[in-house]
Amino acid sequence: MSIRQEKISSLLKRELAIIFQRESKNLFQGAFITVTIVRIAPDLSIGKVYLSLFQVKEKEALLQHINEQEWQIKKLLTAALGKNLRKIPALRFYEDDSLDYAEQIDTLLK
Repeated sequence: MSIRQEKISSLLKRELAIIFQRESKNLFQGAFITVTIVRIAPDLSIGKVYLSLFQVKEKEALLQHINEQEWQIKKLLTAALGKNLRKIPALRFYEDDSLDYAEQIDTLLK
């Protein structure tokens, strides 16, 4: 990953965390969502955003809802980062299940 990709990735991660925290009640049914990883394509056109979803019964449905709200999230990102980034990458949201996996391994080891 290039230095530019890393900088944009960390910038997007920070701003997305703020958006998910601030807009959780309005856009995401009050779910507790944390941004764990943001990976940017080499051409800076697509960003893969990995999310941890807490206090959610149907994670898949919420993830689909978040992907449907991508335009709204991108609009909020543009308002926040418009002066720092010329073009905001298209965002794709995925569930980060690394915490569930670690918990499963911990349970197996006990």
